[in-house]
Amino acid sequence: MKTDARQCLVETKDRVMMITINRPPMNTLSRSTLYEIEEILAEAETDPEVGAVLLSGTGEKIFSAGADISEFGIVGDREQANKMLLRMHELFNRIENYPKPVIACLNGKALGGGNELQMACHLAIASETAELGLPEVKLGIIPGYGGTQRLPRLIGRRRALELMLSGERISAQTALEYGLVNRVVPPESLRQEAFKWAAALAAGAPLAIKGILDSTIRGGELDMDEGLAIERENSLAVAGSEDAIEGVTAFFSKRKPKFEYSHGKGTPLP
Repeated sequence: MKTDARQCLVETKDRVMMITINRPPMNTLSRSTLYEIEEILAEAETDPEVGAVLLSGTGEKIFSAGADISEFGIVGDREQANKMLLRMHELFNRIENYPKPVIACLNGKALGGGNELQMACHLAIASETAELGLPEVKLGIIPGYGGTQRLPRLIGRRRALELMLSGERISAQTALEYGLVNRVVPPESLRQEAFKWAAALAAGAPLAIKGILDSTIRGGELDMDEGLAIERENSLAVAGSEDAIEGVTAFFSKRKPKFEYSHGKGTPLP
């Protein structure tokens, strides 16, 4: 299935949905672009034909250069700016807490809000030519879409402060060394490798994947005991499911498990 949305291209194949930001030349993130991404994700959440999501940008040079500066006039209106920031935080939190793997496919520069968007994704694969940065300080503002919170959690406070206070960019290789991305590949093979990775994840047990994501993301912000309580909650939900029965049966039968009947349902057995 392939459809052209207003500012995003959407293509689904082998249970992988590719969302491509289509606002050349810089793939800037207007509010309407982000709302469109939110709508697409909302529909895909319950779609059994979608097991993983790839998020990329058109072209070979820019994933996203960040927020649409033409909308910055709202900064002078404190009330409206606060409403907008709350809305953006809700959207980025929704991506982070999505029950299916969301992989950022960084085809080029990920700057400002573009970098904050990829940080909200669960995983990231980058082209060797990609660059990442939070240059907001150079505009006299701060990262406002979660960057000041997610970046230190991903790479550590001192490295994060160095990047945010200077506004400088780092290469894909440095981002890999910092733990800001998972994989770096040649630009010509980026989308192929990203799709292969996403397809492998999409073939997994949906309930288990949902439980791992929830336990890690939600539990990761709590103390150990509270985090373990969330892990137990998810373990119990998964343990009696069709997925678990199929997985164990396949193991003892020495064959690959087939989870297709529970994709999109995730209903534990009574």
